[in-house]
Amino acid sequence: MNRSDSSLSAAGVDAAELLERSARLVTEYFARLDAKYPTAPPRLVEAIKYSLMAGGKRLRPALVLECARACGDGEPSASALAAAVAMELIHTFSLVHDDLPAMDDDDLRRGRPTNHKVYGESMAILAGDAMTTMAFEILAAEADAELVPALVRELAGASGPAGMIGGQVIDMDDQHPARKLSDLQRLHRMKTGALLTASCRMGAIAGRARLEQLAALEEFGRHLGLAFQIVDDILDQTATPEELGKATKKDQAKGKVTYPMLIGLEASRREAREQLSAALDGVRPLGSHADGLRALAEFVVNRNR
Repeated sequence: MNRSDSSLSAAGVDAAELLERSARLVTEYFARLDAKYPTAPPRLVEAIKYSLMAGGKRLRPALVLECARACGDGEPSASALAAAVAMELIHTFSLVHDDLPAMDDDDLRRGRPTNHKVYGESMAILAGDAMTTMAFEILAAEADAELVPALVRELAGASGPAGMIGGQVIDMDDQHPARKLSDLQRLHRMKTGALLTASCRMGAIAGRARLEQLAALEEFGRHLGLAFQIVDDILDQTATPEELGKATKKDQAKGKVTYPMLIGLEASRREAREQLSAALDGVRPLGSHADGLRALAEFVVNRNR
């Protein structure tokens, strides 16, 4: 957080390589969307691909694939890849809608103009809507049939009113803003943590995890989700728009409570490290099978962008 990114974990696993590998898989999938939807309006597919192909860390699909691998699923199965692609579609839809004038009103995302700045607000809304339906279509069509109900349930629950969308509603509630640490943690667990935890659970499901493996990966994802958002809050205060590829200090300008505002920068850094430690403790039962996840967790907390 206050030093350059280190992607090499204590176990010698390179998080940057893991992220690149998973990014390549999902990006190759997204590049074929024109052929997958030949009768869709070309402008709509173009708007969808504009945001999907914009890069980013691809952390959520990496978590899906690494959790599947940690459960003994060596090369990505069709179910794991479908889950990874579906998760990235939901995450990207949320970014497109969050950037809209009615929400966060952002002009920059991943270092370039936001979707609505290029395609207009109506198309941005429809592109986000389409990505949502595509996520569930891909799960239903491409995951193993016996795993589809569980995967759909995880993704719907994490992205719906008790998850990411509910968290966004709380974040936008000017009448009842988060004031206490418990309020802020609830917001973060819903808006950001729910999808990160679901990424771990969906990977475990796709890897046909045993119950104890599923529980370990859920614990990992829950603490990693909170650590991720704490670091995001820190970077919003300490990084530049050029480093992050988006506007910074907007929460402060709007009077929203963040971890640094509530407990200070140093205490926030300590809390992020504590959440990392708890996440790593969660996957201890998985032994070396979870080395990739350990590398990703350390990358999340140590990143500077």
